[in-house]
Amino acid sequence: MKKLVAIICILLVIFVGMYVNRSKSNQNLITATEVEKVEEYISKIYMWKEVTEEALPTFKEINQAPEKWIWEAVKKNIEKYEDIKISDIQEKAKELFGPNFTKQFPEQGNTSFEYQESEKIYNATDIKLDTENDKFLINKIEKTKQGYEVEIVEYLEDYSEEPDDSSTQDSENESEFNIPIKTINGDQIFVVKNTEGQTKIIEQVKENADKFSKKKLTIEKDSNENLYITKVE
Repeated sequence: MKKLVAIICILLVIFVGMYVNRSKSNQNLITATEVEKVEEYISKIYMWKEVTEEALPTFKEINQAPEKWIWEAVKKNIEKYEDIKISDIQEKAKELFGPNFTKQFPEQGNTSFEYQESEKIYNATDIKLDTENDKFLINKIEKTKQGYEVEIVEYLEDYSEEPDDSSTQDSENESEFNIPIKTINGDQIFVVKNTEGQTKIIEQVKENADKFSKKKLTIEKDSNENLYITKVE
């Protein structure tokens, strides 16, 4: 009888251990909706190297991030471009970068928001973009207690060979041209046709992921499930 009780106790311990491990495993599972939400958030803060020098700079803590990148990210996500109040700018920054963000927007304005002294408001400044689209692809994503650890692959889509409107307006069919896919340093890795679409580009980037630069993002979330970046390595 004692042996039977001992066996039952051992089996119970094994069962409980399996249940706990399975529960932990389920807690770490990431749904498609979560991945989509993370990707959407990164898209909000992923900029253009011709504007901010790096589409996504590295930093150990959000308040150490470059000023230009911070306020251009705010400008990218602000709802209006004229008659902006300083409170609008500061609130959007807090929304994007979380509760630990403490940088204050300068009252005199900057290169991202021009101050209109007579009216005490700000207007978003113009930006000029080149023919290379800064892009990223989520390579790995892991759930943490605070949010997520995300590894992204960075690359450029070069549309310099795209014909202008005047050369295609009389054509019934879409003109075909090459889209070189490059590293962020400008090294060409492969070429796709515009007619092959984004799916082809993403497939090829995944296959050649080791040839592109990568960054590791620490993203946390608040009690309302809002995401914010805390570190980029």
